[in-house]
Amino acid sequence: MPLTDFGLEELVGYRPQSAAPDDFDLFWERTLAESRARAGEVRVRRVTEQFRLRTVEVDDVRFPGWNGEPVAAWLLRPRGAEGPLPVVVTYLGYSAGRGLPTEHLFWPSVGYAQLVVDSRGQGRDTPDPGAGAGEGTQWVEGLMTRGIDAPGTYYYRRLITDCALAVDAVAELPGIDPARIVLAGGSQGGGLTLAAAGLCGDRVAAAMPDVPFLCHYRSAVRTSVEGPYLEIVNYLRWHSRHRVEQTFATLDYFDGVHFAQRATAPALFSVGLMDPVCPPSTVYAAYNHYAGEVHGMTVWPFGDHGGGYGSNPPAQLEWLDGLGLTPKP
Repeated sequence: MPLTDFGLEELVGYRPQSAAPDDFDLFWERTLAESRARAGEVRVRRVTEQFRLRTVEVDDVRFPGWNGEPVAAWLLRPRGAEGPLPVVVTYLGYSAGRGLPTEHLFWPSVGYAQLVVDSRGQGRDTPDPGAGAGEGTQWVEGLMTRGIDAPGTYYYRRLITDCALAVDAVAELPGIDPARIVLAGGSQGGGLTLAAAGLCGDRVAAAMPDVPFLCHYRSAVRTSVEGPYLEIVNYLRWHSRHRVEQTFATLDYFDGVHFAQRATAPALFSVGLMDPVCPPSTVYAAYNHYAGEVHGMTVWPFGDHGGGYGSNPPAQLEWLDGLGLTPKP
């Protein structure tokens, strides 16, 4: 896989101009307020024995997300651990649902609680009843152009709302330390990490966006050679005469760069310099606009969209140790 973007020397200083819409903050304040007004209770059910786990406890969580609709999540924690525990809220990659709890054992194995948030309409456990919103839109296969005619009907308005309200929900769960909420995810999950960090402010203790998707759209759709950004390319190929600016005007409300400009939590990013899905310049655009204290970019010089793969969580763990977020023995 060859380099698909700038070299590292150019990337380090890459900070393109990127202004959010004038009503960006008001749009998101209203969006979250409307869903919080419809929110019901968080429901938790112990399901450990279904998965034959001996050292990790598992709860099936359903919390109110967009429009008060229930969102599925797994809550995992070390068996027998005395709380309150720091928690890693994990957002998922594109087309991935929460899967099985046996797929998410790293963080509970090192003493953290972990809330794995399902992605509505992408897994089997959280449907997207709002999928019919903006029915006039001629979207292409996938989710990137669903409801893209206007910010109010766009798919990612619903998903990002779910992710922000997951922070509300996890703070209510017994045995969780609300002062030590860490957000994490790769690819789409990285973009959602930036969005939730930007919307949830000082309720977030740390953010770890890996190879983040959903950033610097206006460049990403022109430079990516694989992956979901091509859905937007295909859409504009057929509607380019009259919908290009309208499309990017919608996407500006969901750009990770604009959320990064509002985030305050300490952050650790990662990037693969041979990433064909999320071009490195789009990652650095968010990184260099991040408003909180950035503790570094973990660079994988020969990494593709998987970044550092299994080498990345230990690097994150070491960083969290340095922030003093480590669970007590």
